[in-house]
Order: sequence, then structure tokens, then C-alpha cells
Amino acid sequence: MLDYDKEADAYDASRGGEARAAAAAEAVLGLVPDGPGHLLDVACGTGIVTRRLAADRPALRVTGADLTPAMVRMAGARLPGAVVRADSRRLPFRTDTFHAVTSIWLLHLLDDAEDVRAIVAECARVLRPGGVYVTTVDKAAAHDVGSDVDAVLATRPRRPAQDAAPTVTAHALRHGLRPAGGTAFPGIGQGRSPRTTITDLRRGWFTRLPPGEPRTEDFAARLARLPDQDRPRPDPVFALRAYRKPTPG
Repeated sequence: MLDYDKEADAYDASRGGEARAAAAAEAVLGLVPDGPGHLLDVACGTGIVTRRLAADRPALRVTGADLTPAMVRMAGARLPGAVVRADSRRLPFRTDTFHAVTSIWLLHLLDDAEDVRAIVAECARVLRPGGVYVTTVDKAAAHDVGSDVDAVLATRPRRPAQDAAPTVTAHALRHGLRPAGGTAFPGIGQGRSPRTTITDLRRGWFTRLPPGEPRTEDFAARLARLPDQDRPRPDPVFALRAYRKPTPG
């Protein structure tokens, strides 16, 4: 996994910036019921999406939580007094606190199925009856857009997708949540070019291809032979799923 303390300063610029954040926030809020309430953004990162959730839905009181100190500092600057440092597997909030809980671009980072189960369980626990949990699913698959870059990378080793939609749904059902719809949004500015993909390979972005390994350099060499080295291929389209906590009776 990448070191997100080191990634923090360049994180937004390397991942679509405000345009991607705006698309994400609009899609998330489309799954969150209107009206006043309290929303928790789990693993809020730099707070670039969290701030938009707060700005675009003024009736919602928004809290961000993240484990990485550098990310918490950046998010705290965007939402003063509304960001806490917390492990998403052990959230420091009371049961039935929030009207909505979100985890955007989190579950795909995890190798351990038990960690994913624990996070979904915690999000369900702190969610009030009638509230919704919204999360991204199938993130790695979204980056395979059928381009020539994807064709080169097709044979790379992959880790199991812990954020696969059926897996996340199974965890949600196990913890009392019920499917409540879904949507998708474009990962604006995240289309891969051959040159940026080579850079990502060599800095450990692809977790099963460590920097410096012969296999990594073989993929890099094949990418270097593609045309239009600096032309981004199509942007990914990210999937969101919503789950509702039933009200008693």
C-alpha cells in the first residue's frame, strides 16, 4: 500500500482535483436523503470531497475521519473543527449517531477481508435507523476501460478485490443493512497515459508489482512502446452503492 503520509501533499492534484471531487460529492448526495442531519465521511483523506458534501448540502452537519496524520491535517484545514483522527475499524462514535455514513475510495485499499467486514460493521453501528451508508465498490475494475494501456497490463498479478459489490453487499446484509440503490460518477482526470502508468508502476502503485522487480520493468518497457505516451486514455467510471439501516417495526 502507498504511504499516504507521503502522498498527502500531491494526492489531490494526482487524482483529478476539484473536478473529480465535485463529481463524487454530487453522486454521493444523490443517494443521501434530503433534510437536516449528521453525515460521517470515513477515510476522508484530504477532505476535498468532504468539504463539498458540507458545502453542497448545508442542512447536513459533516464530520470527517481519517487515520493518516497528514491527511487529517489537510482535511482539518478545509473543515476546521470537523475532522478527527480515527481508525475506521474502531470508530470513536456512539451507536446510532449519524443519519448518513460514507466511505469513498477506502475498501479497495484493504487486503484483509476481516478489515473490510469490520469497517462495514462499524459504519452500520454508528448509523441511525433509517440512515444510509454509501460506499464505492469495484474500484480497481473501474480503471480497466478497454484501452491499449489496459491491454498491456491485462496479465499483471492482481490481489482479490475486497470491495467487490457482492462482497460489500454480503457484509452489509450481515450487519443489518439493506440495499438502497446505487449510481456512478466519472473519475475526472484519472485516465491513464502510458507515461504516467510507467511512473505509477515504478512507485509501487500496482501492489503486486514491487518497484525494481524484473516483471515491473517488463511491463514498463511494453508501455513505453505504445503510441501517444502523454495522451490520457478514457477516465474510469466509479460505482457507488447505498445501504439503508431499517427502522424498528
